[in-house]
Amino acid sequence: MRRLLVQRGRYFDSVFLLRISRTLEEVPGVSRAVVAMGTPANMESLVRVGFNAQQGITPNDLVIGLEAKSEDAARVAEAKLAQMLASGGEHSESSEELTSTLGDALAVDAEANLALISVPGAYAAAEARRALRRGLHVMLFSDNVSVEDEISLKDEAARRGLLMMGPDCGTAIVNGVPLGFANVVRRGPIGIVGASGTGIQEITSLIDRAGGGVSHALGTGGRDLSKSVGGKSMLAAIDALTADPETRIVIVVSKTPAPEVAELVLKRLAAARKPAVVQFVGSPPAPPRGSIVFAETLADAARRALELTGLGTASLSNGAEAHFPAYHGSLRGLFCGGTLAQEAWSILRRRGIDIRSNVANDTAHKVKAGAKVDGHVVWDLGDDAFTVGRPHPMIEPGLRDNKVLQAVGDPSVGVVLVDCVLGHGAHADPAGSLARAVGRAADVGPADRRPAVVASVTGTDRDPQSYRDQRRTLEDAGICVAESNAEAAEWCAATLIARGSEKAARGAGT
Repeated sequence: MRRLLVQRGRYFDSVFLLRISRTLEEVPGVSRAVVAMGTPANMESLVRVGFNAQQGITPNDLVIGLEAKSEDAARVAEAKLAQMLASGGEHSESSEELTSTLGDALAVDAEANLALISVPGAYAAAEARRALRRGLHVMLFSDNVSVEDEISLKDEAARRGLLMMGPDCGTAIVNGVPLGFANVVRRGPIGIVGASGTGIQEITSLIDRAGGGVSHALGTGGRDLSKSVGGKSMLAAIDALTADPETRIVIVVSKTPAPEVAELVLKRLAAARKPAVVQFVGSPPAPPRGSIVFAETLADAARRALELTGLGTASLSNGAEAHFPAYHGSLRGLFCGGTLAQEAWSILRRRGIDIRSNVANDTAHKVKAGAKVDGHVVWDLGDDAFTVGRPHPMIEPGLRDNKVLQAVGDPSVGVVLVDCVLGHGAHADPAGSLARAVGRAADVGPADRRPAVVASVTGTDRDPQSYRDQRRTLEDAGICVAESNAEAAEWCAATLIARGSEKAARGAGT
């Protein structure tokens, strides 16, 4: 049975609502729970998964879609929902004064200089513009903001000498404070600008675990390095880090940018006269350019920046390749982080593996999310096509873990490659959830045919989940854990190449 409930004129932060959705899906008898604002995109998603949309729902309305096996289960879920909404989220136990408008917030703290905005996309641009006109830097977490509004906001921020991070900026660290989906890292001389949330998380976590530190990590939003936006936030953030005396080294990370925008970024970095490391995920390595060096992977970006600070980087690698039993099966990459998925796909392609992905940057290897693929494949499970009516897998990894369970039980699969992303905003125990999925698959098929499961963990010991504890949980479950996402992909590539060599040798009768 499906039930759609609407509460008019009740707004809540999207991350808070995703956490409610996750909690309600844990209620026995509830197979699906979607708690979201009534934006057109959210309503379209609800319709696609079988709910009947009501007329007159607006982005200011709270919408709850419940799919339950019985009336009793639905009533329990509704009671739990009412309890969680009444709490208002984590802030309910705080002594901090709650405010409902930007003006009220500034009246409470006139020294505030940054606004983090997470409202429905239809209202996000207006709120961001209001904050800029009050002299505040902006981190715009909201998505569904038009390109035209993005350009207008970034132009206004530039005129006012302010940073405009976003829209769709999910990760930042400002003066040591993690914002959005971010990890807890020590302070230091390395500044980062990223059009990639999990790219920033991977680099900052690796720097911290190697003993280094981060001055700031400034997100730009995923469209910033497109031809239409022109890298406006990236260029402004480079200028800010150039002017910051605590930042001695600058890292730029992004998925593959528009060529002309990449050139603008490189010229700005060269003019900054600070050592810089650039990692355009999925792009081929390039030779140094003055004070700029190009990293091959996210881990290599962290390594090169650490070397520029004089720190050793031995902890960024296990120091040896892992070779798994010679199963004659394919690879399944099942990722929560989009940039991590693209990096893994790119590494495997560079090593000569014929592998497809929904984040591939060439048409020959790009496949639609959810398509049936024979052979090797890497999936970014945070793609909208996978998350219709469900929380992002970094918040609720059940979607990914179910696919891991299926892959481990599939006799055609030889290796399963996964990520595990920690930090604020992420699931409280992603490693435990993954380990339980692998454990449930232990009784599926003969032990000598089960695939190896290879993982990386993006996070630090200071994170709420604790890198060390999460890693131990995975290893105790028999999962091979690499020091970085790049190393995990390299392990898999080496194993697949070795298998191919063995198969060729057998075919030649040697």
